[in-house]
Amino acid sequence: MLPKIKLGILDQSIVRQGHTASDAIKETIATAKLAEQLGYNRFWVSEHHNAPSIAGSTPELLMVKLADETRHIRIGSGGIMLPNHSALKVAENFRMLETLFPGRIDLGMGRAPGSDRITASVLNPSNTFSEESYLQQLTHLQHYFNDSAGTSHGTLLAVPQAASTPTQWILSSSGGSSKIAAAYGMGLVVARFINGHAGRDTVSTYRQLFKPSAQFALPKAILAISVLCAGTEQKAMEMRKLMDFRLLQFEKGIFDKPGDYDSIKDYRFTPQELERITYHSGRTVSGTPPQVKKQLLRLADDFDMDEIMAVTMAGSETDRKHSFELLAEVFELKPAAAKN
Repeated sequence: MLPKIKLGILDQSIVRQGHTASDAIKETIATAKLAEQLGYNRFWVSEHHNAPSIAGSTPELLMVKLADETRHIRIGSGGIMLPNHSALKVAENFRMLETLFPGRIDLGMGRAPGSDRITASVLNPSNTFSEESYLQQLTHLQHYFNDSAGTSHGTLLAVPQAASTPTQWILSSSGGSSKIAAAYGMGLVVARFINGHAGRDTVSTYRQLFKPSAQFALPKAILAISVLCAGTEQKAMEMRKLMDFRLLQFEKGIFDKPGDYDSIKDYRFTPQELERITYHSGRTVSGTPPQVKKQLLRLADDFDMDEIMAVTMAGSETDRKHSFELLAEVFELKPAAAKN
């Protein structure tokens, strides 16, 4: 069993019912500052499109504000959906971030659209949605970061020229992406909050096939999972019921701005819905601080993980903040000294 493990936060900038996108971004900024104060290791933001209930569409822009509002916590994307973008532009964006905030930037990448397929096609009309194209983009990205890109007309540089490059991570909810992370010598993030059935074989395959790189001499793996931590079992059950309800709504294609627990407290799940809740149960860990710690340490041990990244969609900003505080307390996190 792992005695100590690093914790991070993945924030999706959810727009709450009765609130605005501006409120959601302000909450994300406040959460990043809180995460640093509490001693979390990294804070990532996601990329979603054509979803009014999620304000986070441009992580590379939001990261500038988050890194400027903090001093030492690592700031990253969770992730940049690479097929939506030009690899050169991603390299330039993240080289600028690395220039502004050296040694603090994580580039987490995935190949999901972060939206519906039509929106993804509009974002990048040349997107073929093929693995071959995705691998080509990853290869081009390495050339841009290594200053080895060029055409028949000469060198092609991603500017600004920074002394360091962002740390690269591959987001995976399946075994295929873990093999890609291993081949490129990148870190691996297992998105258990998306696929509750992602198993240990995903990580073991990654570790077995890992090829050392300039970024990582050894494989590094993070487990990203929904975490709901509360002071009492009753409160934790309420938070879990709301989360279960939201996942059911997502399955039905309903992405309205989420309500709070009071809006669904009298709701009774049908037998079919209970089956789906059971099916998705692996996506979320919930309970009191000791219960949550026990479950997370067991998962980290089972999966051979170096870090846990918490995704927390609570019914209120207060409940969400308290969940992060309780998690930090039970894991005895301590803020790192600010870098000069």
